[in-house]
Amino acid sequence: MRGENLKALFLSPQAPYPAIGGGPLRSASLLEYLARRFDVHAIVFREPGDPDPARAIPHGLVAKLDTINLPYHSKYPLARAFRNVWRIARTRPPLMDRFSGFDKMIAALIQGRHYDVAIIEHFWCAPYVTHLRLCSKQVILDLHNIESVWHQRLAASESPARAFALRRFATASVALERGWLPKFDRLLVTSRNDFERVRSIVTDSNVTVYPNALPYIDLPPRDEKHEIVFSGNLEYAPNISAVRFFRARVWPTLRSRWPNLKWKIVGGNPEAIRNVVEDDARIELTGFVDNAITSLAQSQVAIVPLLAGSGTRVKILEAWAAGTAVVSTTLGAEGLECRDGEHLILADAPDKFAEAVSRLLESPADRAGIGHAGRVLFEQSYTWSAAWTQLDDVFGNTVARSVV
Repeated sequence: MRGENLKALFLSPQAPYPAIGGGPLRSASLLEYLARRFDVHAIVFREPGDPDPARAIPHGLVAKLDTINLPYHSKYPLARAFRNVWRIARTRPPLMDRFSGFDKMIAALIQGRHYDVAIIEHFWCAPYVTHLRLCSKQVILDLHNIESVWHQRLAASESPARAFALRRFATASVALERGWLPKFDRLLVTSRNDFERVRSIVTDSNVTVYPNALPYIDLPPRDEKHEIVFSGNLEYAPNISAVRFFRARVWPTLRSRWPNLKWKIVGGNPEAIRNVVEDDARIELTGFVDNAITSLAQSQVAIVPLLAGSGTRVKILEAWAAGTAVVSTTLGAEGLECRDGEHLILADAPDKFAEAVSRLLESPADRAGIGHAGRVLFEQSYTWSAAWTQLDDVFGNTVARSVV
C-alpha cells in the first residue's frame, strides 16, 4: 500500500531492467518494493551502446525516470591499462572514478524536488549523498558488495601487476568507506557477514541485512544432460578467475574420470574467457541465454568455484531455483544461510572439489536430494517476497506516518 503522496528517489549506476545478473536483480527487487509504497523518481546511468532503460522498465513502476549517459571508454587492453595507471596514481578505485563528476547533472535533476527517502545503489555512487541529503528526509545506501573486501580478495588470485593495483584500490576503498558510510541514515547489506564487516568499519551506523533474492520462479522441468554448468557475467573479474581455476586445477580430473562429461558455461560477454576454454571441445561456451534457470535445470551439477568476491552469489540462488545440485567453494557460498551437505556441497581444494562433483554425478539420489533441499530453501528464504520482509522495519514507519 502506498502512503499518500510519499515520494522516493532511486539513484543507480546500473539500469535495474532487464533484471539479469546479480546487480540488476538486486536493484530491481528494491525498486519493486519501493514502487509499492512510494511514487519513485529513478535516476540511472547508461553505458554507451546500452539500450534505453525506459524501454525495459515495467510500465508504471516509476513515476519519473531520468537517464545519465556515461562517456565512451575504450575496452581495449591498452586503454584500460592507461586508465588504471592514472587511477592508481590518484588512489581512485575504478568504479568510483567511472561514476564521479556528475554532480551538476544530478543536482539539476532533483532541483526543487523533495523526497521522503532517497536510496543510492552501490558504493560507487555514495558521494552523491551530499546532494541527496539536501532534498530527502533520509538517505539509504544499498551495498551490493564491500568494495575494500572485493579488491583485496581478487588481488590474491591475480597476476603480480594486477594484484598490486587491486591492493592499492583496496586500501583506497577502506579510506573511502570510513569517510562516506557514516553519512547515511541506514546501510543495506546482503548478509550477516557483510553486516559484521561494515560494523568493523563504522561502528555506530544503522545496518540492515537485505539478502539477494529472485522473483518467485516455478520449478522448471528437469531434463538432465551429462554436463556440469557454470553461470554468470563472464567479464566479471571473480568469474574469470573462477573459470581459470576450475579449468586448470579441477576440470582435468573430471574430464579424465568422466569421458563423456561436458562443461557448459552460460553467461554474457563470453569473449572475456574464450582464450581460457577454446582448446577443449568438451567445454561449451553458450554465451547469453534468455532463461538461465531453464538452462541450469538441464545440467546435473552447478559449479561455483569462486576464489574472490563480496556480497552473495545470485548464481547459487538461480541453481537452487532450478533444483540443480550445487558444489561451491566456501567463499562462493559465503553469506547464504545454508548447510553444507544439505543445500549444497562445499569444497575448496581442487581434489576435494572434483571429488564432490563426482559424488553427485555418480549418485542420482544425492543429486536429487541436494537439488530439492536447495529449491525448498529458495522458496522459503530467497524469493523477493521473502526478502522484502526485511525491509518492512526500514520503510514501514515512513509509510505508517503518512496514512495515520
